[in-house]
Amino acid sequence: MALIKPVKGVHPKFGDDCYLAENSTIVGDVIIGNQCSVWFNAVVRGDVNSIRMGNKVNVQDGAVIHCTYQNLAAGQQGTKTVIGNNVSIGHNALVHGCTIHDNVLIGMGAIVMDNCEIGSNTIIAAGAVVLENTKVESGVIYAGVPAKKVKDINQELIKGEINRIADNYIMYSGWFKEEK
Repeated sequence: MALIKPVKGVHPKFGDDCYLAENSTIVGDVIIGNQCSVWFNAVVRGDVNSIRMGNKVNVQDGAVIHCTYQNLAAGQQGTKTVIGNNVSIGHNALVHGCTIHDNVLIGMGAIVMDNCEIGSNTIIAAGAVVLENTKVESGVIYAGVPAKKVKDINQELIKGEINRIADNYIMYSGWFKEEK
């Protein structure tokens, strides 16, 4: 059973047909949509601000999703994390206080920092570091440290990578649900 904990009386909420690996951790102000999966050693930590995920999001092994503390009394706005539909967060990726729109692949080991906005139909390459306040336009591939646009994305990559991976993770989670 995943570690699911409230923080300051706020409990995580889950949509239908989700898979949570036994050693995943989901805490606090987190709302996860339908057909999502949170894999082994992944952490979704909504303790200092909110995290919202759409439908068909997979958070792969070792990934961390967090946000930045909001203390309005002290004038600290903080950053929420908002993730759209059909998004894959690769193994050991870090997604922190940012907005990720629909149909996005965040590659293995990539880092997306506070106040970033990742447009739809986009790939953030494995190991890329998207610096704070970066606005990534829709339909591109970003790679490198710091991450920069390397090329526009075509429909084949959207179908062949972004959609394929998101669909595969629904299939994979089914394998684990069958074992119960």
